[in-house]
Amino acid sequence: MTNGGIFGSLLSTPILTMPQVAILGMHKIQERPMVVDGEVQVRPMMYLALSYDHRVIDGAEAVGFLVRIKELIEDPESLLLEG
Repeated sequence: MTNGGIFGSLLSTPILTMPQVAILGMHKIQERPMVVDGEVQVRPMMYLALSYDHRVIDGAEAVGFLVRIKELIEDPESLLLEG
């Protein structure tokens, strides 16, 4: 994991170094306009970037991982409810 957000980075592409097969980049949380239920609202947003070695990790698994991370960030209480 790398956290460019602490330096103000909004988006970057993490670079793999041996022997890594994946690296997750987390970026600055910033308020941005979003459409929610047909209305524009300002919400805190953060970009995540996942770089991975396709020889080791299938793209569908990588996307599934990102979706799960997104769900946990949006609803951290769910971590307490999982058994």
